[in-house]
Amino acid sequence: MIDAGGGDGRIKTLLEEARRIAVVGLSPRPERPSHRVAAYLISRGYDVIPVNPGHDELLGRTCYPSLEAVSGKIDIVNIFRRSEQVAPIVDQAVEAGAGAVWMQLGIVDEAAATRAELSGITVVMDRCIKVDHSRLFGG
Repeated sequence: MIDAGGGDGRIKTLLEEARRIAVVGLSPRPERPSHRVAAYLISRGYDVIPVNPGHDELLGRTCYPSLEAVSGKIDIVNIFRRSEQVAPIVDQAVEAGAGAVWMQLGIVDEAAATRAELSGITVVMDRCIKVDHSRLFGG
């Protein structure tokens, strides 16, 4: 597990190899962190998949109600939900065969992280993907 304590080499490799990132909890409101992060990732060439059951389209892209509704490979599931809502999302990521689960800054679920890791999924927890990408690649 990669947490606030380090792991820059593993994070850099993960971000270099990833192409498709599902953003769970993406907000339509530009002032929300999830919106800003997703827009940043799009501007850096990632294929961002919005996941929010309340919307059909966000950031000009088809929005899905859940990870289960997304077809194709997902490299990273980026989670913007409260910690107590993470477990079922991580379970869906495992079912979907995602390469990694990234719990944004302030989001922690040790039990869900352990389940994901035991399934072979890389876990990043309590870190901001935009901050790490910008710091490691220039932003």
